[in-house]
Parts: sequence; structure tokens; C-alpha cells
Amino acid sequence: MASCGYRDFPGRRWLVVFLRAGHIAGVVGVGAGLLGGATVPATAFVLLMVLSGVAMALLDAWSNSTWLAELAGVSLLVKFALLGWFLADAAARPILFWLILVFSVVFAHAPASFRHRRLGRQASGDV
Repeated sequence: MASCGYRDFPGRRWLVVFLRAGHIAGVVGVGAGLLGGATVPATAFVLLMVLSGVAMALLDAWSNSTWLAELAGVSLLVKFALLGWFLADAAARPILFWLILVFSVVFAHAPASFRHRRLGRQASGDV
């Protein structure tokens, strides 16, 4: 894949697997706190969720120079904006948690032809 501008390194796949596991653990910790009635999510879980998510995003951006111009990259920017709102607005946190969760799952599991579509371009194939 090097001919299409994709960069990789040995162990990248396992690094992403462990980052994703940490990310999911952070999401579960934040959700458990919200469902348990906490008004402020536990800092450790928020940090785990955000830092692992940022690390995965940086890896994606490094691996694929066009990633931020694709729907996958743009969706992450939207997710970061929603996360900022989540952190700033305690009253909206429960609904924002579910909105961000569903939004993330839809984009993570959408067909690659959709996720990797560049803005302003039509993709062919499974849409």
C-alpha cells in the first residue's frame, strides 16, 4: 500500500488493538460513572478515553495523509467537538454520552467505502 501514500510500521496493528482496548475501558468507566449518578466523570477514565482516542487519531492521520479529508477524519473532529460540549455542560452529559457513543459506533462500523470517502467526492461500491 505504500504506493497510495499509506504508512505503516511493525507492531502498529497490536498498538491500535491495545489503544482501542484502553479507549473502550475509558468509555465504559465514564458511562458507569454517569449511570451511577456521578456529576463529574472520573478523571482517570476521561483521560484514558481521550488520550487513547487521540493516540489512535494521530496514528490514523500519520498512516494516511488524506484521512482528515475523509469522512472518518471529519467524524472524529465532530466527535471531539461533542466531547468538548460533554466536558463543559454537566446537564447535557447523559444525552451527549449516548449520542457520542452511537455516533462513534456507526462511523467505526460503516463500510470502508463510506468512511474513507473524501469530502466532495462520490465513492463507488458498498455505500
